[in-house]
Amino acid sequence: MVFGEYRNERHVPVVEGKEYDVTIEDVGRGGDGIARIEGFVIFVPNTTKGETLTVKITSVKQKFAFAERL
Repeated sequence: MVFGEYRNERHVPVVEGKEYDVTIEDVGRGGDGIARIEGFVIFVPNTTKGETLTVKITSVKQKFAFAERL
């Protein structure tokens, strides 16, 4: 085991292709809505702050994910 090996590992609570109910908490600089699941950031285009909707995860990265509204 390399020292600090687990430091960069992070629990990712979403799975690509799955659907989740979220609330848009903020809007990012690029205009995408920002939702969070267990603190994990999800970017959802074409949404507004305060909106509650179902999204489908399209791409998962180490620190965030992208989703589309259904």
